[in-house]
Amino acid sequence: MRKRALLGGLAAIACWVAAATGPARANQLDDIMKAGKLRVATDVAIPPAGMVDSQMRPIGSDVETAQLLAKDWGLQLEFVPTTGPTRIPNVLSGKADIIISTLSVTPERAKVIDFSRAYTALQSVVGGAKDVSVNSIEGLKGMTVAVTRGTTQDTKLSGLAAANGFRVQRYDDDATLVTAGATGQAKLIGTSVALIDAVAQKNPSTGFSPKLVLDNFDIAIGVKKGEPRLLAKLNEWVLTNLHNGKLNEAYKKYYKADLPASMRPPDVH
Repeated sequence: MRKRALLGGLAAIACWVAAATGPARANQLDDIMKAGKLRVATDVAIPPAGMVDSQMRPIGSDVETAQLLAKDWGLQLEFVPTTGPTRIPNVLSGKADIIISTLSVTPERAKVIDFSRAYTALQSVVGGAKDVSVNSIEGLKGMTVAVTRGTTQDTKLSGLAAANGFRVQRYDDDATLVTAGATGQAKLIGTSVALIDAVAQKNPSTGFSPKLVLDNFDIAIGVKKGEPRLLAKLNEWVLTNLHNGKLNEAYKKYYKADLPASMRPPDVH
């Protein structure tokens, strides 16, 4: 099963690469600045990182990060609608310039795109309804864990399922996954802590809460490979806004906690 999971991951990489439109020209930064517009792939169905308010305006920590970046660079911001599985293809195909959408840094993804310095963090968990008792991977035996297709939770749990006797059920986007948890279709879901909270808010009677931690991930901005000037400018921007606290403000506003101390670097002299 592990071999199958690996082959599946390699197949996904092949699809992402096939979506690219020609070789990188290493001048995307110039193109963005000339156009005066930054196209950002952001999923607005993954609260609190991305969502819409009562007037259907995008809000959330990732939304505010993209807005801050565009403002600092003096650019018009265009959000490119995306889901977990389409984030990377949107950049490779040229539909978006960058990804700001809870994109965790993984070795598999790093073969296909480049990552900026981490601008935020994400805890990956298995969460469940109040009537489900489990606190370990081994304890999932005989159970079904729902995930969003193509996410790190999908990859992680798919690689563990056969050896530990549980099943993975896939949904096409985070909004559908949250609905499945809130309506009782899924008793266990593998996702971020934020989406576990979204299930609990959508239907408090479920008593959804984290059951076990899968991983802690750095979240970074995704960029098409072969664009060193764009990547360097993004890294400089991230570091500046970690130092001045603006990225922490955006995170704290929606997650009600500070970024991990390791992400808040001391002042550089």
